Amino acid sequence: MGWKQILSSVALVAGALLVMGGVAAAQSTSPNYRVDEYYFGTGGELNACSGNYCSKQSAGELAVGRTASANYQAQVGFNTSDTPILEVAVNGSVNFGELEQNTTGTGTANVQVRTYLSSGYNMIIAGSAPKINSHTMATPNTPTPSTPGTEQFGINLVDNSSPDIGDNPEQVPDGSFSFGIPTANYNISNQFMYQNGAIVASSNTSSGQTNYTLSFIANMSKTTPAGVYTTDLSVVVVAAF
Repeated sequence: MGWKQILSSVALVAGALLVMGGVAAAQSTSPNYRVDEYYFGTGGELNACSGNYCSKQSAGELAVGRTASANYQAQVGFNTSDTPILEVAVNGSVNFGELEQNTTGTGTANVQVRTYLSSGYNMIIAGSAPKINSHTMATPNTPTPSTPGTEQFGINLVDNSSPDIGDNPEQVPDGSFSFGIPTANYNISNQFMYQNGAIVASSNTSSGQTNYTLSFIANMSKTTPAGVYTTDLSVVVVAAF
């Protein structure tokens, strides 16, 4: 095999943590009264039910969507829910193939995150860098360019030209509804790093869907042990209230 390495099976697993701690969402209260799921409009009914079916009915809806100030936020519209939601989906795994000293191994994976009735979220990636036996690949602890010939394993969450991989986060449906962004260390084009358990992206408010592209790079040196390197990484998203 010479100085060539096989680096494979960087597997990604999704996880979500929705900790509400007694949060009561979408309620209007005072010390003596509470109004659940109220609405303003020319007509409608939140629960129109027969023996077998239920529906939400509306007529003359005056406003829809999210409204917020520095300290408060509300979801406007007849068809809103008082149930907090955190959704996470991971698509893809990374196989760097056979590495050589003068080339960089690359790969990407996609992560989709959406929250509702939270104060935002943190996205964490946990797990070791690829390893074989007792040897774990070196990881830059600050944003660093990809350097063939130097042992490196790193990631970022933006579009890169050197190497040409990745993409900037996509806000769905657009930037007025979705607000997730990479954290500072993982938001620099052509700069990569990796720390086990680091927060790599976040939103400071409830957010529509943000599609993240995780870009991975791997480089070897002449002293990197030969063999098959593997690892499992977990993508954990924690909602805030």
